[in-house]
Amino acid sequence: MSNENEDETPENPLREELPEEVPAAAEEPEPEAAEENGVPSLSGRQRLGKGLWPPRVSRAQLIVAVLLFGLGFGLAVQVASNSDGDSALRGARQEDLVRILDELDSRTQRLEDEKQGLEDQRTELENSSNQAEEARKQTVEKEKQLGILAGTVAAQGPGITLTIDDAKGAVKADMLLDAIQELRAAGAEAIQVNGVRVVAGTYLADSGSGVKVDGNKITQPYRFKVIGKPQDLEPALNIPGGVVQTLEKEQAIVTVDRSTKIVVDALRPAERPDYAQSSSR
Repeated sequence: MSNENEDETPENPLREELPEEVPAAAEEPEPEAAEENGVPSLSGRQRLGKGLWPPRVSRAQLIVAVLLFGLGFGLAVQVASNSDGDSALRGARQEDLVRILDELDSRTQRLEDEKQGLEDQRTELENSSNQAEEARKQTVEKEKQLGILAGTVAAQGPGITLTIDDAKGAVKADMLLDAIQELRAAGAEAIQVNGVRVVAGTYLADSGSGVKVDGNKITQPYRFKVIGKPQDLEPALNIPGGVVQTLEKEQAIVTVDRSTKIVVDALRPAERPDYAQSSSR
């Protein structure tokens, strides 16, 4: 006899009945709901911006920032200035750089020669049997040298003639002064410009279509007679970015001629000082 309950599956007593619905996790209130509750809703980006602006800067921080800005600006200006000053040498040709080095060596040698000459004079004074006569000779020689430097006596010797033809009138007093300074640095011992003797106190100023040298007006072509070592004077004027290139940029025609004999005969009157007196006894 069949059992009617055989087809029925016995219930598992260990099986638990799952809940019909799992409660969802608590969700953040929608922006609309937050606004309804009176609390403004902000996104993450808005909250970040609100935290960064407006910046909260103390007075000390502001002072430090200004000082750092000034320091950075000064360093930038210094670097730019050094770059501009070195640009001419960086773009120079190898032979130009060699010539500049030779000029520096020549200047060093001149200083060494002057030092040696002074030491020889001291030795002669110390060893001479007639120190008074030797001192007198050296005094006369020194007087001649000082007369050349002061422009009170004429001078002659090897050197160069620098001619500047400025048909357009673009060459100014400061450019001629740069030429004089460069010549002095290269060892010029006597300089004459268009009949005016150049000395330590010489000044130049623009004057209409020309230039005044110590109050004397000169016009182009400007002619410099310079006594010194030609092998030093000419390269000093032709260095990259130097006197010749600067004048040629103003469309002036510049020529430099070497000579074994240059005569500088323009004289300056000897002026007696009003107050200064010799301190030697």
